[in-house]
Amino acid sequence: MMTPESVIGIGQHALLITMMLAAPLLLTALAVGLLIGVLQAATQINEMTLSFIPKLLALALVLTISGPWMLRTLLDYTRQLIESLPGVVG
Repeated sequence: MMTPESVIGIGQHALLITMMLAAPLLLTALAVGLLIGVLQAATQINEMTLSFIPKLLALALVLTISGPWMLRTLLDYTRQLIESLPGVVG
């Protein structure tokens, strides 16, 4: 039977998976942006588009490295959720 606790548990697990999948990309963008910002402040280059290409390259690299793990995590969660539906609903 679907109780409020089971709905909250499913929602919490979904949020945890979302944070786990987003963290590598967000942390990479943050680190590269911070590094470029410090570099721009040190050299007094105030070009707004300067951080775009390094961020894009870093995110592509991180996505290439962590992409299989992200896909496997998402597929495992989806499989687990679908397999638990009969027990949750009825």
